[in-house]
Amino acid sequence: MVHPSKDITGKEGQELKGKRIVLGVTGSVSAYRAADIARDLMRHGADVHAVMTSGAQKIIHPNLLEWATGNPVVTELTGKIEHVAFTTGKEKADLILVAPVTANTIGKIASGIDDTTVTSYVSSALGAGIPIVIAPAMHDTMLTHPIIEENLKKLERAGITLVPPVIEEGKAKLSSPKVILEIAISRLAKKNDMSGMKVLITGGPTVEPIDPVRILTNRSSGKMAVALASACIRRGAEVVMVYGPGVAEPPSSARVVRVETARQMLAAVEKELSSKRFDLAIAAAAASDYGPARYHNEKLDSKREDVVLELRRSPKIIERVKELSPSTFLLIFKAEHSVTRVEMVSRAAKRGREVRADLVAANDVGREGVGFGSEDNEVVLVDPRGKSVSLPKARKSAIADRLLDSVVARIRT
Repeated sequence: MVHPSKDITGKEGQELKGKRIVLGVTGSVSAYRAADIARDLMRHGADVHAVMTSGAQKIIHPNLLEWATGNPVVTELTGKIEHVAFTTGKEKADLILVAPVTANTIGKIASGIDDTTVTSYVSSALGAGIPIVIAPAMHDTMLTHPIIEENLKKLERAGITLVPPVIEEGKAKLSSPKVILEIAISRLAKKNDMSGMKVLITGGPTVEPIDPVRILTNRSSGKMAVALASACIRRGAEVVMVYGPGVAEPPSSARVVRVETARQMLAAVEKELSSKRFDLAIAAAAASDYGPARYHNEKLDSKREDVVLELRRSPKIIERVKELSPSTFLLIFKAEHSVTRVEMVSRAAKRGREVRADLVAANDVGREGVGFGSEDNEVVLVDPRGKSVSLPKARKSAIADRLLDSVVARIRT
């Protein structure tokens, strides 16, 4: 019988489908976040098995992680030699993730001491060549201890991937579950077909100021651009994001250029394209088509009955890409609202030809569940000749991979 907690498996993506991940939890206060980490891994397809030290069990109960993963939790090693079973044979794990990992456990791993469940799993995994990721959590004075610093370097030299902690409030806090997920996926990425590629991605909305308080903007969240950036990184690419004020957090491995207005976004894109060669440019931003013709230096009086705004056309960023870098493969997004498929394809093909785009991803943001801010998308991929392929509704992470499948196939040929 399948545990009911496993009903979320693969709901947000299939990047970890078929992957068995051992989640080691040690005695940090951040252990309370282990359930969220496990659930995020599962939502992307993983089968998660938790292993806890005695210290971790003083902070959270094993029942919580059994509920979260849908699998029994290992709290001690028995005659079943659990740490060996999970590093060899049919039950072999694809990844060992220790999150959180304490300074104490880091020291034990670095010294080859196997006196806890987690250290025994890590030791066996190192010997078996299984990928290992650790996410430290401790006070920052411990993180900067010279011996702990050397231990971390020692682990990295051994091939263990470190998820950098977040330094704030005098603590080296556990990185967010999203960042941990991103790094876990990158260690297990099935494809490396974009290795060596340089990718430029625009994302998010832009904001056009009316006065010091008010702005014109749109409902773009930046989620599709972030999904594309994450997918490119997983597939081996080097990514630069020119990013407006979206709500989605860009992947930590991307170099992010923050902008606000359409003109700032254009200037940033021009600078990037002029300074280096990009194999691929993805125009996923919802840059404002119009901005106020006049900026008011003082806040407009809210008591006024009427305010007349004159709007001026903003520069079109995608029109500059091929002018500056003709050899860069250009994928653009074209948002429509409540149109027929025939109209959407026709408009996408026309716009693609105008800006010399190699592919156009057209989507109807007026459709329920696939509009701005949603977790899903539904896209029609159109080439300049008007040939189209539908990508049915799916999580944006899945749509991103399908788009890149098409892009990479065309670039390679």
